[in-house]
Amino acid sequence: MTLPNERPMPRSALERFFGGSPLSVIVRLVLLSILIGFILHVLDFDPWNLLLSIERLFRALWDMGFEAVRLVGRYFLLGAVLVIPIWLIVRLIRAPKGR
Repeated sequence: MTLPNERPMPRSALERFFGGSPLSVIVRLVLLSILIGFILHVLDFDPWNLLLSIERLFRALWDMGFEAVRLVGRYFLLGAVLVIPIWLIVRLIRAPKGR
């Protein structure tokens, strides 16, 4: 909280680049990457029968137990291939000019 006559603390270049706290942005990117990877994986099964694909995926996760942890890592990598480069391009395009 700032007082009326007090200037807010200037954000570091790293926070300006990330658009917020680097740790919170990284956590959001990881979660978004897992979600996108999950969706891409589900669509890879059978995009024409999405409900059956989702049912098979959850059944497989239930049957595999700890194998699910490996799958989450795979979903993360699959989603991160798209999410991270797109995020980086958007951040570079929106970067302030001349600073």
